[in-house]
Amino acid sequence: MASRLLHRHIREQLKDLKEVTHESLVVGAIENAFQLMDEQMARERRGHQVEGGCCALVVVYLLGKVYVANAGDSRAIIVRNGEIIPMSREFTPETERQRLQLLGFLKPELLGGEFTHLEFPRRVQPKELGQRMLYRDQNMTGWAYKKIELEDLRFPLVCGEGKKARVMATIGVTRGLGDHNLKVCSSNLPIKPFLSCFPEVRVYDLTQYEHCPDDVLVLGTDGLWDVTSDCEVAATVDRVLSAYEPNDPSRYTALAQALVLGARGTPRDRGWRLPNNKLGSGDDISVFVIPLGGPGSYS
Repeated sequence: MASRLLHRHIREQLKDLKEVTHESLVVGAIENAFQLMDEQMARERRGHQVEGGCCALVVVYLLGKVYVANAGDSRAIIVRNGEIIPMSREFTPETERQRLQLLGFLKPELLGGEFTHLEFPRRVQPKELGQRMLYRDQNMTGWAYKKIELEDLRFPLVCGEGKKARVMATIGVTRGLGDHNLKVCSSNLPIKPFLSCFPEVRVYDLTQYEHCPDDVLVLGTDGLWDVTSDCEVAATVDRVLSAYEPNDPSRYTALAQALVLGARGTPRDRGWRLPNNKLGSGDDISVFVIPLGGPGSYS
């Protein structure tokens, strides 16, 4: 639904702009479009029994600038003359811990008496009541000590590390579209209030640099980035594109395919493996490669 309709919402919001006097107007239009898409999903799920949600990563080119909007754990980077320029970041329980904790602090009713907004290095045990333990709240980036109280025995709002981090022990992504019916496992507590549909939008001005045909914008779902670093993607960009003539349009499709196949790995006795013998990605691997410079010319 998002892949079919989100771009239409963006187009309608941009059409409402009489003139683009500042890039913040475009950013606002894109942000508003994401919210309208989420609201449409909320309305139509009732009649169509549609469940679930999705991440969204969008690129808009307008008046010499590229706008990259991300809500979820997909990511985008620009590879320009070998340099890596991040154009998004992942939104996970770890990266948005303080936003989630602040909401739990301001609206404790959303925690349903089952969760605590505080974070501890590990799950607090009943025998530790009255003892001192490290903790951090919505205002803290470091750790401090507090005396353990009864409420601290509740399950933490944010728990786990890396790919295993979860909000309310349920979902590992904190921004996206949909998930209006998502509830805590074995509970009727809704999770949607903690999930944001608003993207982070980053802007790249194409007119500030002379781009060659090897300069590209790479978009990938978490299946790519889970097993491939930015530097490895940049190395693949250089290796694949250098094997093709600059005016060969198939070079970008070949690059996208190489990135997907590289993240998937090759079948061996114990599953799909990468060259370093680590497991290949078991997640969705979708990749777009967008050239920033025209074939054989500069833009």
